[in-house]
Amino acid sequence: MKSFRMLCGASICALAIGAAAPVFAQQAPVAAAAAPAQAKPVPVAELVKKIDIPYEGFTLPNGLRVLVHTDRKAPIVAVSTWYDVGSKHEPAGKTGFAHLFEHLMFNGSENAPGDFFEPLKQVGATDFNGTTSFDRTNYFETVPRPALDRALFLESDRMGYLLGAITQDVLDEQRGVVQNEKRQGDNQPYGLVFYKVLEELLGTTPYGHNVIGSMADLDAASLDDVKNWFRAHYGPNNAILVLAGDVDVKEARPLVEKYFGAIPAGPKSVLPKVTVPTLAAPKTVTIKDSVAATLILRSWAVPGLNDKDATALNVFASVLGGLASSRLDNELVRKDKTAVQVSSNVQSLAQIGIFMVQAVVKPGVDPAVVSKRLDEVLADLLKNGPTADEVKRVATTNVSGRIAGLESVGGFGGKAVALASGELYSGDPLHFRKELEAMARVTPAEVTAAANKWLNRPALTVMVVPGQREAYQEATAVAAKPAEGPKAEPVKGTRGALPAVAPIGDLVFPKVERTRLSNGIELAYAYRNAVPVTQIEMSFDAGVAADPAGKLGTQRLTLNMMDEGTTSLDSTALAEARERLGATIGSGSSADRTYLGVDAPSPNLAGALDLFADVVERPAFAPAEIERVRGQMLAGIAQELTSPTGLSGRMVPRVLYGAGSPYAKLGAGSGDPAVVKTITRDDLVAWHNAWIRPDKAKIFVVSDRPLAEIKAALEARFGGWKSEGAAGTKAFTASTQAMTPRIILIDRPNSPQSQIVAAQLTGVDPFSDTLAVATANQALGSGFLSRINMDLREAKHWSYGAGGGYSFLEHAVPYTISAPVQADRTGDSIKAIQQQVRDFLTSKGVTPEELTREVNGSTRELPGRFETSDAVLSAMQQNDLRRRPDDYFSTIAQKYRTLTVPQLDAAARAALDPNKFVFVVVGDAAKVRPQLDSIGLPVEVVPAASLASTKPAAN
Repeated sequence: MKSFRMLCGASICALAIGAAAPVFAQQAPVAAAAAPAQAKPVPVAELVKKIDIPYEGFTLPNGLRVLVHTDRKAPIVAVSTWYDVGSKHEPAGKTGFAHLFEHLMFNGSENAPGDFFEPLKQVGATDFNGTTSFDRTNYFETVPRPALDRALFLESDRMGYLLGAITQDVLDEQRGVVQNEKRQGDNQPYGLVFYKVLEELLGTTPYGHNVIGSMADLDAASLDDVKNWFRAHYGPNNAILVLAGDVDVKEARPLVEKYFGAIPAGPKSVLPKVTVPTLAAPKTVTIKDSVAATLILRSWAVPGLNDKDATALNVFASVLGGLASSRLDNELVRKDKTAVQVSSNVQSLAQIGIFMVQAVVKPGVDPAVVSKRLDEVLADLLKNGPTADEVKRVATTNVSGRIAGLESVGGFGGKAVALASGELYSGDPLHFRKELEAMARVTPAEVTAAANKWLNRPALTVMVVPGQREAYQEATAVAAKPAEGPKAEPVKGTRGALPAVAPIGDLVFPKVERTRLSNGIELAYAYRNAVPVTQIEMSFDAGVAADPAGKLGTQRLTLNMMDEGTTSLDSTALAEARERLGATIGSGSSADRTYLGVDAPSPNLAGALDLFADVVERPAFAPAEIERVRGQMLAGIAQELTSPTGLSGRMVPRVLYGAGSPYAKLGAGSGDPAVVKTITRDDLVAWHNAWIRPDKAKIFVVSDRPLAEIKAALEARFGGWKSEGAAGTKAFTASTQAMTPRIILIDRPNSPQSQIVAAQLTGVDPFSDTLAVATANQALGSGFLSRINMDLREAKHWSYGAGGGYSFLEHAVPYTISAPVQADRTGDSIKAIQQQVRDFLTSKGVTPEELTREVNGSTRELPGRFETSDAVLSAMQQNDLRRRPDDYFSTIAQKYRTLTVPQLDAAARAALDPNKFVFVVVGDAAKVRPQLDSIGLPVEVVPAASLASTKPAAN
């Protein structure tokens, strides 16, 4: 199921049309091949029955609502605090306040001064963050059970004892961080489109401005403004606290009363009046942006998530453009071949919704043609409605995704989120289940009626066309007010020290069992029964390094085509079959491995494996479809060349690796367009035969079904699979490219931010014990509390986030630092990075406090880190790739505790040289180039368009 997401950065995630995402194609079925017998899917109503989050609730005298769900699968508890305040509550002139306050509430409170990340890291918290939406603000962390007292102390302290810790310095710091978060989102292709949608469609409602706010309003925010905002919205009677995990209500109630009970009630947020607006007439707005393809985005205001039509509208959107087999995909992408990507979805908010349909026009096609066809497809669906099978496929896909998502107790989308959002938005913690039940029983007639009611009204169309952006609204320096008396100091707390944390037991990683299929394919299996889901990843010893040197992009095009149909099912039939089963079949690659995987509800595993085997062993590579998929891939490459991350991702490997290294192929990104145009069907078949074969494969499985059952199912489908022809080979040599320290500036005009990437190749052996070098880097570059991030984000507020880390490839270990920074501080940021790295590697190595923090955090976080099947599956593959024992993570805590400061310093200094970094900068050369002269490195300016070619960078 494709989806839209609305984020503070105002970008629409579905617009990332890079060829990394599978594309869908219709292929003529090969008549000679019989379709595999399809196992009958379990009825969707049966799947819904498997979703339940039993809970108990109570309310404190001060109005705090508390929900408790018990889940004993791991010794962890998710703590999720939701406040009934979002951007819809902001008055004119104060846009962005709710989100700004989200940041301020991480900067310490009266009894817990300093960043909240420090005490959370010390106890091994995972999934800790905060988010702001139109409707609410939330804060969440998952902690080991012995740390629950501390987590509740921290949450209660920022609820009841925050104001004394907010000073002008703290406000100015976080204002700068938020403004760089805004720049980072705005700097992406299509990054400004959502501002226009909100302004034109919802401008008459409280939902008419973006959550991130405007630069001007953020500039104008005073200390009194933000303190008054807190007083008005952050009382306990305006909040919901959810505890989910290794705790029950008998344990939870006294703890919540102890930490939250004394906080006085405050004002309740007033629910703003919202009427769904209707445009007087259809309206089209055109904006220019640095994009490779025209976007057509059509939208209607519709009711919110509690309306009786909400479920039907969501189903209609999925049938229109959300399913892989959607009407728009079939008509505009597969049949007409005039769009390279289509989507449709409803952003369901508490009091309103936005029904959105988008099409990214194939370069060279008249957008008017695509717009007309989009209207025709919509009109036909409105007239005739969806089929019963389409409605059922939507329901099955949604329910399956929800089952998998509820394995986690917390984070961005686990059980705590489901309970809290239901209580806040609908007054019912189990509202999510009612939504799924409604989706399972909704009829095509109901779907059609709701769609006609709301979508026959005038639509807003926003067109984003290639061109130069309008001048960017930048922040202005905030004038310092004359001092009135002595500078205000933070208020000292009165609640005492943070609660102590009892000893936390070490992780017991799931037992990994290994066996082989009859044709020799190794199978690694781990049992997890928290949810009835099976995840299977088939890993091939291939990767980008296996791309043919003369035809870079062959691997990517092969993988894209494998999901476009088999010798018995065309792409539409394949997509429909997956949707009936609630299964996901995907592909991907790293430098060293190529992956094909399938996830499915375990009751539907047999049918999912039938489809998966067909995809892996019998892709059609239908000649009629290769040209269309090639066109989509070329559009994705063009889009990549407009993206800061895409551009830096193409340059850095060219700097690190010599032209003869297989890893230099990483510099092709999604492919060299000139080369991709020449790839033939024979090339795809040859690559598949050489690399997607049993003697290159290992299978990794995490499932609630026993190993014997899993092995038998895989044996039945893959045991007879045989390799054909010669296997592919990768030629690595010991020689490395000599790197000349310098700055490569990739010119991307009108960029409000610069993307800085510093890189060097290290001598670290990826198969050695790298715990010391990785732990040292946690102090320097990895995580929120790393020196690089704390300097550029918190101390200087030039960046929304920065950091560095090692990539442990099979034949190389590069180290890279990434720092998106405001454009006018590009040169200063490079100097700051140089200084941090130089100090760390010489006179200011790891401190005893940093060692204690990293060892405590890294050992205590292990149960939360491996809570989900996804995490276990990934760890199994990493252990295998790096030749570590399967129980590596069961023994790692003991190894952490033996580390010393001298060990970490020695490891870091042996791995990194502060004088050997090459800096790649993607930014506006007119603004950035003058800042680089004082750094003392040679500067080379490169036009972005030149990176389409895969020629290596000169050294």
